[in-house]
Amino acid sequence: MNQQKSQFPEGFLWGGATAANQSEGAYLDGGKGLSLVDIIPAAEEDRFEALLNPAQALDTKYRFYPSHESIDFYHHFKEDIRLFAEMGFKCFRMSISWPRIFPNGDESEPNEEGLAFYDEVFDECHKYGIEPVVTINHFDTPLEIFKKYGGWKDRRCIDFYLNFCEAIFTRYKDKVKYWMTFNEINMILHIPFLGGALDVTKEANPEEVKYQAAHHQLVASAKATKLAHEINPDNQVGCMLAAGNTYPFTCNPNDVWKSINADREGYFFIDVQSRGYYPSYTNRFFKENNIEIVMEEGDKEVLKENTVDYIAFSYYSSRLTSADPEKMKETEGNVFATLRNPYLKASEWGWQIDPLGLRITMNLIYDRYQKPLFIVENGLGAVDTVTDAGMIEDDYRIDYMREHVREMGEAIEDGVELIGYTPWGCIDLVSAGTGEMKKRYGFIYVDRDNKGNGTNKRLKKKSFDWYKKTIASNGADIE
Repeated sequence: MNQQKSQFPEGFLWGGATAANQSEGAYLDGGKGLSLVDIIPAAEEDRFEALLNPAQALDTKYRFYPSHESIDFYHHFKEDIRLFAEMGFKCFRMSISWPRIFPNGDESEPNEEGLAFYDEVFDECHKYGIEPVVTINHFDTPLEIFKKYGGWKDRRCIDFYLNFCEAIFTRYKDKVKYWMTFNEINMILHIPFLGGALDVTKEANPEEVKYQAAHHQLVASAKATKLAHEINPDNQVGCMLAAGNTYPFTCNPNDVWKSINADREGYFFIDVQSRGYYPSYTNRFFKENNIEIVMEEGDKEVLKENTVDYIAFSYYSSRLTSADPEKMKETEGNVFATLRNPYLKASEWGWQIDPLGLRITMNLIYDRYQKPLFIVENGLGAVDTVTDAGMIEDDYRIDYMREHVREMGEAIEDGVELIGYTPWGCIDLVSAGTGEMKKRYGFIYVDRDNKGNGTNKRLKKKSFDWYKKTIASNGADIE
């Protein structure tokens, strides 16, 4: 083993990340209600159209719904957590399915079967010394809240959410210390149905509706942070941003200004959650886009008084933008519009690979907020092939992870305070965007295909042993 001194601090939280709606399956077991994703089909049945037009999806009967069975973590969690422990996980980022605890979202009393399930999951984690890191709402608002209230544009969602929070903060007071209020909260602007249970297709001013719903989530996040600290002062509550620095296409000042505004779109949410107030740049943006946020008395105070303890974020790629509309026609990438960067390679799904961009993003976020950072998603989605010998030789994933871990270490040397790293999809799961299984991120292969065929057998990939070695050396041995 390489004996060089690790750049990573003692007690660093190495682990992996999943989400209930992409891994649990068992979509009606144990009294669970329907989640938003439970009406969304696979890619070949117009998944993207369904995400954009959820009312239409609600009235359509599709042949296959990936979330209904997913990888069946619900029945395999003991096996999966044992494999996580074998890799040496110090933490496991997961989410609690809101409709598993409150099937319709607006009940007064929680579903005991749902609570008991997560008791078992957390107990299994602690059995191996694994710290749960829990996302409270990971694209998992109950479907009934969409149908009955129109989602987070209705302020009553704040109270429904806080009722959910109180139930889980109380029940798991001695089992969970790390919480995140909303997954990638800025995604409400890009995928409003998953992010906020919104259908904006018929709204006169969709942007205003999205930002009003965002305000309700920000208030809910602040109130949840307050509640978590009251129930257990040791609780650590974080916000969570879909991050990735935006580069200007050229040194033309117009391109630079465009890139600054692109990053502000996401920073807005964390500015509120970490600093405690709406940033000044929103005044002009709201005015020019005819956005008027309805705030109730006390909203500003609760935001100011209940900022988060740490900043969590996902990082898959940097972005590139230009003020020239002709260049922007070349846009291709993931959810975020981005130009092709000629200096970067891309994954099979067009996501550009930029390890140094992670170091840049970490420095920018830490300089902005001066709070501990937690990288809770990062990884490479790729098609993995099982050999006749039952092996998965995913050297491409090892190469990706190695260079990102290297840049994390460099950022720590730069002075960035980083508390943990949980690569996305540590076990293969259903893609949130495409609904595919073939877009695999895990260190553990799950025998299941895009149409739900397979045995659900778990297989270790070559990257499993690489990550095990990385954790054992606290990031010192990554070759």
